[in-house]
Amino acid sequence: MNNYTLTRNPAGRLVCTLACGTSDTVVPVRAFPIAAPDEGVSLTGSDGHELVWIERLASLPEDQRTLIEQELAQREFTPDIRCIKSVSSYATPSVWQVATDRGDTELLLKAEDHIRRLPGGALLISDGHGLTFLLRDPAHLDAHSRKLLDRFL
Repeated sequence: MNNYTLTRNPAGRLVCTLACGTSDTVVPVRAFPIAAPDEGVSLTGSDGHELVWIERLASLPEDQRTLIEQELAQREFTPDIRCIKSVSSYATPSVWQVATDRGDTELLLKAEDHIRRLPGGALLISDGHGLTFLLRDPAHLDAHSRKLLDRFL
């Protein structure tokens, strides 16, 4: 049984009320957003400190799980790259035209070190505008996309 409740305040923010009666607006943060997205979620208070640790989202009642998942979906916009159509230059900074699971877009790669390797071969690419893109499996890209990507790895 949880020792807290979750609700939304009139401004739409997520509020956690602890069993002792203390309440605060919270932000859910995944410990491992890519490797284990449904395990290890922290509800962080307005002061930045953890109020509640959730081992598994599946263990929560449906109404609370739904509130947390809605909040996470708003925070974690990470398009999945499906194809690299073109790059403006093989030197950085360069503009990439990509197809993602959210549609076609462009990203600005400021430096090669903005491409991070993740366990399992996935790549996390941070663009110059603050967005993060995920490339789950570079080996499954088409030949043209792999050729373009290889120039930056």
